[in-house]
Amino acid sequence: MQNPTDAPVSPTYLAAGLRLPTNGLDYAILAIYFAVVLGIGFAARRSVRTSLDFFLSGRSLPAWITGLAFISANLAATEILGMAANSAQYGAYTVHWYWIGAIPAMVFLGLVMMPFYYGSKVRSVPEMLLLRFDRAAHLLSSILFAFAAILIAGVNLYALAIVVEALLGWPQWVAIVVAGAFVLAYITLGGLSSAIYNEVLQFFVILAALIPLSVLGLKKVGGWDGLVDKLTATHGHNFTTAWGGTGIGSVNPLGANWLTIVLGLGFVLSFGYWTTNFAEVQRALSAKNLSAAQRTPLIAAYPKIFIVFLVMIPGLVAAALVPDIGTSGSDLQYNDAIPYLMSQLLPNGVLGIAVTGLLAAFMAGMAANVSSFNTVFTTDIWAKYVVKGREDGYYVRFGRLITAIGVCASIGTAFLASSFSNIMSYLQTLFSFFNVPMFVVFIVGMFWKRASAKSGFWGLLAGTVTAMVNYFVLYKKGVIGIPSDQGANFVSAIAGFVAGAVVMVIVSLFTAPKPEAELAGLVYGTRSPGMTEAPAPGDEAWYRRPALLGWGAVILAAACYIPFSF
Repeated sequence: MQNPTDAPVSPTYLAAGLRLPTNGLDYAILAIYFAVVLGIGFAARRSVRTSLDFFLSGRSLPAWITGLAFISANLAATEILGMAANSAQYGAYTVHWYWIGAIPAMVFLGLVMMPFYYGSKVRSVPEMLLLRFDRAAHLLSSILFAFAAILIAGVNLYALAIVVEALLGWPQWVAIVVAGAFVLAYITLGGLSSAIYNEVLQFFVILAALIPLSVLGLKKVGGWDGLVDKLTATHGHNFTTAWGGTGIGSVNPLGANWLTIVLGLGFVLSFGYWTTNFAEVQRALSAKNLSAAQRTPLIAAYPKIFIVFLVMIPGLVAAALVPDIGTSGSDLQYNDAIPYLMSQLLPNGVLGIAVTGLLAAFMAGMAANVSSFNTVFTTDIWAKYVVKGREDGYYVRFGRLITAIGVCASIGTAFLASSFSNIMSYLQTLFSFFNVPMFVVFIVGMFWKRASAKSGFWGLLAGTVTAMVNYFVLYKKGVIGIPSDQGANFVSAIAGFVAGAVVMVIVSLFTAPKPEAELAGLVYGTRSPGMTEAPAPGDEAWYRRPALLGWGAVILAAACYIPFSF
């Protein structure tokens, strides 16, 4: 069950004392940012002529644009507030979500899976399941993904609302409506191109917000050595190490041992998220050629390695300054870590940039999920099962309509996140339910020719149900003892993966496999014409080779563990 010390005092609102002393300069910076966002939307509108333009930017964008958009789509409210909350609650264990919980999976996506995605010319991740399995697997995966996208977009709206209410004094409903309206406007105007170019802008705005906060936070506690000394005194030595106390049977703040970290986070949750989450994969599918598509997650991997410091340090500093944060002894939740430091450390002007950076993060995360939702709902559900065979312009118009519906639905799901003091725990729970079962279906289908058409649906269903039963029944009802929500998420992910794989094998043994002629480009060891295109001029340079980029990222991430291992 959840540790009693993790229980928030007030799960819905940030502490009232976090109101920021904003002035006209700060609001001017916000106004300029919003004007630029809408300007990008209007500029991108001119390039939208077909449904491919609206949903995948016409597959025309260079790798550096899609790479920055890829990481920016992930660098959302859940990343900034959630990972800072993780650090305040669990300490330096947060590095696992980056160096083992992201980089290997991002490299696998670029080197192994993108040739299948891009080479098959699919418009979405669920469409791959239609090609590899059957309509039942495709429809179920489309529905599950659309539902998950709206839930995750709602998390970003919820986080935005509580932060803006506390920091600027805006009522929650105003913050939700304003942010939702801006996201709706620029996606409806310019489709995915507008979202991607705004995400590139948002990436730099977010860095401009986090870098001063991290530097001033370290200065406040006497540098890194002072931070470690304070946290060791109040939280113990393991709080500032990556692997301390993670032996099997040991007790640590994370409530997980090295095996569940490696298997649950490093493999199942990580690969499940990065390789099947269409909000990320969609950015790579919009690249101009296969080489650019492969390099998209690999380029994104390098900033991902170092961004952990910009979200972890504020959380650690908050834990050092307020040792009882997130407990009944404090009116601050773990989610308050960054807003608290903003209220304590940043002067006007810099404060405006920081608030703008937070808003940019919320909007980037919401836009990524809304743009992936409108693509899946339009191309995988509406066009294939409801209204078939209409002219291309009809589906562009419907895509704009379903975008508006998706934003409204996100507002409705925003407050589901309010029961979690740590919104990253909520997100990891959703990933274990939706992404992990889809990943097991992909991985079995991609590496085992014998996997039958029927096995995809039953594997996906079994994995989803098993993960939910483990979390809501076995963990929440106290049938099994797991020290924390995050530990329960790791176990749920492993359980869902194993159940999905076992069911797929059993069903495949009793049903007929697909003919080998239909598996070209869908199973490892087979290729389709789109997977063998010649490199574009300039793409053959050594520093653009996907294999070198990928292995370089893995080695760099592994090296980063060294100073946090003792």
